[in-house]
Amino acid sequence: MAVLAPGFALVALTFAVMAVMYARRFAQMRRDAIAPQAVATSAQSARLLTDSAAADNFRNLLELPLLFYVALLTAVAAGQGGTAVVALAWAFVATRVLHSGFQCLGNRVVPRFLSFIAGAAVLLSLWGRLAWGVWLHG
Repeated sequence: MAVLAPGFALVALTFAVMAVMYARRFAQMRRDAIAPQAVATSAQSARLLTDSAAADNFRNLLELPLLFYVALLTAVAAGQGGTAVVALAWAFVATRVLHSGFQCLGNRVVPRFLSFIAGAAVLLSLWGRLAWGVWLHG
């Protein structure tokens, strides 16, 4: 089903960002001689680990995208996986790739925010398209 491919792509992005996050954390922990127990809580991590961009992005990829994954499953269940839905799904993934790039590769706030807002608008459009399709076709 073509409608699920964007979901797999976003999952791949999430795992890629997770790998970057842990690579950066482990490198800093080695460099600064930080014991694993010293960063056992989020408060401790925030105090000791200075590069949080990838970790912040990883959390972002588990927040708004939740609605995206549910939309894909809704599309499958409702038989609404047509061209418009697939195009919107890929557009959302593209905005998340941009958002991750802006956040993990320099943390540029304005373009990151704009890509986030664009993604939210695409996701809202995706849900609107799904609701319209279900309303029309039952």
